[in-house]
Formats: sequence, structure tokens, C-alpha cells
Amino acid sequence: MHPINIKKTNETLEDVLMRLHRNLCFATVDGLLQIFNEDMYADKVVQQLLKRDKRWGSRDRGFVAETTYDMVRWKRLYSEIANVKPPFNRDDIWRMFAVWATLKGIKLPDWKYFENTPTRKIKGRFDELSKIRKIKESIPDWLDNLAVKEIGEAIWSKEITALNEQAAVVLRVNTLKTTKDKLQAVLFDANIETEHIKNYPDALKLTERTNVFATEAFKKGNFEVQDASSQLVAEFLDVKPGMKVVDTCAGAGGKTLHLAALMENKGQIIAMDLYENKLKELKRRAKRAGAHNVEMRVIDSTKPIKKLYDKADRVLIDAPCSGLGVLKRNPDAKWKLQPEFIEKIKKTQTEILGRYSKMVKPGGQLVYATCSILPSENEKQVKTFLGANNEFTFVKERKILAHESGFDGFYMALLKRNEKG
Repeated sequence: MHPINIKKTNETLEDVLMRLHRNLCFATVDGLLQIFNEDMYADKVVQQLLKRDKRWGSRDRGFVAETTYDMVRWKRLYSEIANVKPPFNRDDIWRMFAVWATLKGIKLPDWKYFENTPTRKIKGRFDELSKIRKIKESIPDWLDNLAVKEIGEAIWSKEITALNEQAAVVLRVNTLKTTKDKLQAVLFDANIETEHIKNYPDALKLTERTNVFATEAFKKGNFEVQDASSQLVAEFLDVKPGMKVVDTCAGAGGKTLHLAALMENKGQIIAMDLYENKLKELKRRAKRAGAHNVEMRVIDSTKPIKKLYDKADRVLIDAPCSGLGVLKRNPDAKWKLQPEFIEKIKKTQTEILGRYSKMVKPGGQLVYATCSILPSENEKQVKTFLGANNEFTFVKERKILAHESGFDGFYMALLKRNEKG
């Protein structure tokens, strides 16, 4: 069975066929050319495509977005079946599109792009190539080899299958403004059904994909969209109201805002990042969320870090990483990642951990986290750090694999700085 069969919804196959409209297919092909040949990010391209025609309804936009992501996710498989090689021209993309439609069970329209499509041959090639993991799961050879070396064949086979599934949409309830049950009721009234996820106290999962950003509840700051695994990181830091907390790689602040809620807006959170534009976005989000205890600081030199040496009760290092745990939502990362980048990012992780850990005061705690599943970015980094810094003690760690949790792959380690004595 093909890994991306049509979702079981109330739609019939006829409904899906109805959507194979020429203008939607053209938009998808245009987008794929940009992603595959111009190295553009899939999410940015899809955002642009969705603004292409004001007459498109939610189903039309859904078709373009999901088909584009499907084709990106299975690029290697489809191109091997279609017998085309990058850089792809427009005809190559149409041939891959024909493979996608055939494997979905969609009858190809009578268009010139689909003339002489060998439907039977496509299914036969799929069966044949599905026996080879790196083609079946659509991953570069080097990445397959690296993952097998680091986590073993059996685990990697399960993990990459899980990472090729579409990500669930998970909300984090903003407890500064509402409760989980109240938000669930409000969304239900807006025809959005959600369900609780066991052992994730602030999470609600959508039962069906929809645009939650258009809801009043979102505009009022009652929730953020944040994967369930990512929601575990702020909790792992064990913050209390009144503490001084530093989020060192805050980005646009998903975890910062969660920390603010866990601290009930009491105490101080210093959100730091190299990029000022990300912190501006965090400022906007914090205002909407009603998080008043967050202060933004750009890391434009070593000064902002040194000023905080020995000052923080808690430090979060959500380190830059390969992002291999979040391929569900960023399938194009499979094609953008290079072995050299992973080697470079590991050096960055070592430097960051060494430098930013100095902000933890004696008796304070630090969480090192990544959205990677590779031990060389995770346990090994922590082991190396502890070997070089005897004032820190290992407390606990948590490894989250997508095939076990159903959510993103993540790693987090809690370390404590010893009291001076």
C-alpha cells in the first residue's frame, strides 16, 4: 500500500477527482520547479501559491498545499519511477505528477502532459522500488547511511517511515488566558474538533486539518500551534514563578511563551537570539499571548552573554541542529541537508553549550535540547560537555522518537550546576 493514500474523510474518490483542475495542477508544478531547482523553502513557496487565485476555496488551497508537500516528501521515489533526474524541467515534473496521481488511484485527465503515461508500469516500478528503503522512503544515500550508523537499521527503518507521515496539527493552550476545556469548547463552536493527548497537559490535537489561524481564539492569544514533543521541553526545565530564566536560542519564541505561561507571568524571562527579526516576531506573539515577563536581547557580541554569567536560575539551550526529528513538517530538509552542515552544526552545538552554560548560577539548572534524533547531536554532546565541565551534574534525559510518540523526534537533557561549597 502506498504510504500516502487518500485520507479517510467523508470525501469520496469522485470528490478528489473533481479537484484535479488544470489551474491547481499548474500552480503545483510551478511551485515544485521553484522548490526543486531554485532551492526555495517549501513552506514559503506554498504560502505564495495559496495567494495565487482569490477564487480558490479551502479545498482548492488544501489540494495545492498537500500535493506540493507530498511531491517534495516522495521526490526520490517519484523521480525514480518516472525515470527523470534533477535538475527537473517542466515535463519531468508533469511525469512525476502522473506518478503521484496514478499511485493515489486518480484517473488522469485527457491532457497533453499525461499522454502515454504507462499506468501499469508505474505500479510495477513502485512495487519493485519499495523493496529498497532509501528509495521507498525517499532519502539521500548519505543520510540513510548516517542514520543506520548512528541509531541502527531496525530503529531507523521505523523512524523514517514515521517521519514521512504528515504531521498532526497540535495546539498548545495558553494557560495565561484560558483552560484546555474552555478552548476545546470555543473551537467546537467554531466547527473545529480537537482531542486531548494523554501525558501532554497543555495540548489539543485537531481531528481534521483546518486553518486555525483564522479563528477568534487564535487572534485573542488563547493558543499557539506547537508540536506535542516541542511542548515537553519547557516543562522539562522545571521553572517556577518568580525565577530568572534565559532562553538562549529563542527564535520566534514558541518555547519562550510556554515558559511564560508555566511561570504564570511572574519572574523574568530573557529571550535571546542572533537574529533581531525573530525576536521582533516573538515580541508580537508575546503581546498577543499576554506574556508580560519576557525581555528580548539580541546576541550581537559576547557582551549580552557575559553579563548574565552566574545569574540565571534556569537556562534553556534549544540548540541549532540538523532538524532530522521534524521531517514530518519540513520534508524539503531531506534534500537541503548536507553532511558538511551536520559536521559544522555539531561544532556550533559544542561551542554554544560551553559558553551559554556559564549563565547558570550555582544550584541552577540547564536544559540542552534539539529536534534531532542523532546521538552525535544529543547524548554525545552532553557527555563531552560533562567531561569538560565538572561543576555540572547530569540529572535526566528524554529521547523522543517519532515512531513511538506519533509526534516529532526530540531530545532533551537536564543538567544541574553544583552549589559552590
